[in-house]
This record gives sequence, C-alpha cells and structure tokens, in this order.
Amino acid sequence: MNTNTNLPALSHAAVQGATNDIRAIKPPVEIPNLWIWLWCALGALALGAVIFFIWRYLQRKAAEPVVVPVIPPHERARKRLQEALALIAQPRPFCITVSDTVRVYLEERFNFHAPERTTEEFLHELKATDLLLPDQKQSLGEFLAVCDMVKFARYEPGLPELRALHESAVRLIDETEPPPVQSEATNGESDLATVDSGSDARA
Repeated sequence: MNTNTNLPALSHAAVQGATNDIRAIKPPVEIPNLWIWLWCALGALALGAVIFFIWRYLQRKAAEPVVVPVIPPHERARKRLQEALALIAQPRPFCITVSDTVRVYLEERFNFHAPERTTEEFLHELKATDLLLPDQKQSLGEFLAVCDMVKFARYEPGLPELRALHESAVRLIDETEPPPVQSEATNGESDLATVDSGSDARA
C-alpha cells in the first residue's frame, strides 16, 4: 500500500534563514548611576580647589621678602675678634684681622667712612671728631701703630703683647657700643616701681 505524503519540501535557504532568526540573548544593559558621577565631579572640584589654594599659598610665600636679621656692628666685631684668636700664633695675619675689625667697627658704629685712609689719616680725621674720648683716641692710636709695625715692618711681638692687643680691641668695643634699648614694657614697669616706692616712702 503506497502512502504518498505530500509534505512541502523545505529548501536549504529557508532552513538557514530560520536558524539565523534565533539570536543569543544579550546581557542586561547597565544604566549608569548618576550619584556616582555626581560624587566624582564633586571630588574633582574639591581636589582642584585644594591644589589652587596650595598654589596661591606658595606664590604668596615666594613673593614675601626674606627678612634678614640685622646684626649690630659691635656684635659682629666681637665675633670676628673671637675668631681672630685662632690666628694668634701667626702675628701678621692676627694683627691684620684685629686692626681691620676695629676700623670697620668704628666706621659702621659712628658712620665714619674712611676705607682708603692710611692709619695716620684715619687717626687724624678721627681725632678731629668727638666720637671717642681722649684716652680712647690715644689707646686706639697705640693699638693701630703696633699693628702697622707687625704688618709692614716685620715686627714680631710675643704672645703676651698679642693678647694685650686683642684685649685693647675688645675693650674699645665694650666702651663704645650703643646702650641697650629698653622696651616700652620695661619702661612702664620701671615707672610703676618708682611710683610704688614713692608711695611707700610717703606712707
């Protein structure tokens, strides 16, 4: 018994087309969280602000003038005289350092500029002023005369004489340094103590 089943024949192209219509399922698309972006933006702004303020601070610090403490002439002279003691075993370098220190000190202390003067000219001009007392002028003249003998006449003094020259230089600075400046607070305390002592005396 022949049974003819009339089924439509499917072409290869149709089968292939049906297969292509079945596609893989795509993963879900992530929707960006707006809060994350907002916090990132705020963090970037904060970081930029910090960097900006640091830059401004460094610019202002660089623009500020550097304050160099002013060392008074008598303090610088004392320091140089103290350093000169390391040369006391060498009379000529020692006397050059000590005499130059005294001359520079006097020029700076009294605004008496005579850098190119010889010792005689320096003393002559200094004696014509009232910057030093008569005995100080005489002591300075003797001090510079001995130093010149060592520098130019090859005179070699002994250690005691060199120490005496050093002490003479230090003594001149001690006698001519300006008096210490009292602050207003110190003056106020002194005036108050004077008033209190007067009140106690009247009582």
